[in-house]
Amino acid sequence: MPFAPKPNDKNLTRGNVFINESGLLIRESFPPQITLSLSGGLPTPCHELRVVVKEPDSENKVNVEVYSVVDPDQVCIQVLEPFQANIDLGTFPSGHYTVWVNGEMVGEFDT
Repeated sequence: MPFAPKPNDKNLTRGNVFINESGLLIRESFPPQITLSLSGGLPTPCHELRVVVKEPDSENKVNVEVYSVVDPDQVCIQVLEPFQANIDLGTFPSGHYTVWVNGEMVGEFDT
């Protein structure tokens, strides 16, 4: 996944993201493939988007953590950098699932 944490992230400072829109895209395949669609802004053009998708918990909640990282020594213009990302969540066993991004429910689906 292009937005997964990278080994050199430990040398970077963690920052926020500003999510304006989020939603689920459910592909009509068997089994259904689920994609999380995100758009918003990064604090500066120097920030890089990171996304961590966790396995469903005992209540079938899929928690997704979205944040940014930046080199603390890099000088950067202070302006929001828009982003748009589609995150493939994959396929899931039969059941009812909810998807949460940074603690807020984005949507739900059945497989």
